[in-house]
Amino acid sequence: MAENGSQEMTALEKKITEQIEYYFGDHNLPKDKFLKQQIQVDDGWVPLEIMIKFNRLNQLTTDFNVIVDSLKKSTTGLVEVSEDKTKIRRSLDKPLPEINDQYKDDLKNRSVYVKGFPTDVTLDELKEWFARTGTVETIQMRRNLQRQFKGSVFAVFDSNESAKKFVETPGLKYKDTDMVIHLKNDYFAKKAEERKHHRAEAKAKAKHEKEEKQKQAEEEEMKSLNDQSGCLLKFSGELEDQTSREDFHALFGGHALIKWIDFTRGAKEGTILFKSNAKEALEKAKEANGGTLKVKNKDVVWEVLEGEIEKQTLKKMIEDQQETFNKKKGKGGRKSGGKGRGGKRERNASKQSKVQFQGKKTTFDSEEEEEEEEEEEEEEAAAAENEPEPTSPKKEV
Repeated sequence: MAENGSQEMTALEKKITEQIEYYFGDHNLPKDKFLKQQIQVDDGWVPLEIMIKFNRLNQLTTDFNVIVDSLKKSTTGLVEVSEDKTKIRRSLDKPLPEINDQYKDDLKNRSVYVKGFPTDVTLDELKEWFARTGTVETIQMRRNLQRQFKGSVFAVFDSNESAKKFVETPGLKYKDTDMVIHLKNDYFAKKAEERKHHRAEAKAKAKHEKEEKQKQAEEEEMKSLNDQSGCLLKFSGELEDQTSREDFHALFGGHALIKWIDFTRGAKEGTILFKSNAKEALEKAKEANGGTLKVKNKDVVWEVLEGEIEKQTLKKMIEDQQETFNKKKGKGGRKSGGKGRGGKRERNASKQSKVQFQGKKTTFDSEEEEEEEEEEEEEEAAAAENEPEPTSPKKEV
């Protein structure tokens, strides 16, 4: 009601009116679940005894008469008082706007981002500062996860022109602090570009780290191969089916230490990796056996590997060793695909046993969706900050 709108308001009455009109205004009411429930009970009317449980109004006054007198002096006509002066509601002549894409775009165009406020500033101090620069409909104080004010706000002006004029005003300060000011759309565009840049940097860093690790692994592998150069002996021949690695251990056991034997029972060839020089081990074994080295009375061709063939064979042997070790470790016991010390791996077992887990990944179709999600989170947080309402009429303030 505004029948006495010509009467001058006191400072307190102005604050009371602004606060109640904020509750029932376009920005708060659509997302205020508690108040929306209340207005459905009695044709839009909300008892004053419930309204004074709202924190900020409660801090201003709990006197029904003061509230009624304040609203009667308002010239907006947004909130009306019941005849018995115990209830108020949003005027039926001023329905809520339809929340469509056009409305959201208009809201964004009238919104600005302002940063540089002290973290202990109050909402009343913010209102007073913005009042000097234009007509602001609502102010959203941005907070972190710990609900601490971050020093920045979103403010919605009464028109697109007012918002642009505010942004273009040079040298705006809060006390002695220069303010960072953007239109809200420009702010989100800037943040989207920063996120894109950060993602690109993170991707490049991860790629670089992966390449460095791979390079380091290759260097360590080459060092390992170089350390074992000259230690690899290949053998081949018409070996008996019952020939085993134990036969080769017996043949060379008194002459050199064997690190690994790549051989499967029934095969006609294999390789032996010694801990020392393979040529010296072969010569000692031959000398101990009359100059000819046979396996179970079968002739064998012995060849000390060198050059690229040696490196490739060593590389494969190291991979076999690692895989056998991983299989033993995974099964938690001594037995594995290989048979004892120097066991040859089942060559395809690793590939067959690997299962690649694909976790759920959330993606955005566009930067705009990501911006809208962040905007909604900011608005919800701001609504909770501006007016912490009771969850029921019985809540104490």
